[in-house]
Amino acid sequence: MKRSKLKIGIVGCGAIGTSLAKAISTDFSDKAELASLYDADVEKSFHLAGNSNRKAAALNLEDLLNKVDLVIESAKADSAFEVARKAMYLAKDVLVMSVGGIAEHYGELAALAKEKGGRLFVPSGAICGIDGIKAANCGKINKVVLTTKKPPKAFLGVRYILKNKIRLDNIDKDTVIFEGSAYSATKLFPQNINVAATLSLAGIGLEKTLVRIVASPGLKQNMHEIEVESDSGTIFVRCANLIHPSNPKTSYLAVLSAIATLKKILEPVSIGT
Repeated sequence: MKRSKLKIGIVGCGAIGTSLAKAISTDFSDKAELASLYDADVEKSFHLAGNSNRKAAALNLEDLLNKVDLVIESAKADSAFEVARKAMYLAKDVLVMSVGGIAEHYGELAALAKEKGGRLFVPSGAICGIDGIKAANCGKINKVVLTTKKPPKAFLGVRYILKNKIRLDNIDKDTVIFEGSAYSATKLFPQNINVAATLSLAGIGLEKTLVRIVASPGLKQNMHEIEVESDSGTIFVRCANLIHPSNPKTSYLAVLSAIATLKKILEPVSIGT
């Protein structure tokens, strides 16, 4: 029996939302439909929708939710939870890009999914090894450490940097600008460290996962190193990711990870844990 196309809505029409909209319209056009777009800056919605699909541009979140089966959040961390909560209350499936914005409320969203019947999807993002960490967590994980290195310009405008008067233009060698729990990291670097939130959800939680953030001049990639010690063995993963061409705060792999998650949702066969 032929299935009807999955109606997808994107909340947040910046660099990541634009990349995902293109993928839905080209790679998945036989199984999915880009049914609605919404951004707090309404002009962005209309620009991304284009003249041929202006009806897809929603004037508010509620308008989008009424048109779709699956919501992709690609906005900002401070709005991610509200987007996910409202969508899941209406039994919509949700794919979250700003994982740092929902990590603290994961339990509430999981309970809402169980009550209403919607599903929450969290892509692996800019890191690899999530499958192994999920498996190891079925036993006992003793330690998880994430070290993230990015070019100094990736931290421009971050409140933590401004508050602590860190001169990014003066950094001439690898400099640790933060060290602490994933909980603190996601609060202080909401646009830079979604990987810490994803890692925490797959593993031992926000408080026990340790994060080190390094500003590395001359680095042309976003680099993530993950160290895990567990009763099933040790895991070491290093990812050197090319920066998204339109957004220096994120990695291109993060967008591709969301596309891979969409494929997993739409295809009948799933590979990996």
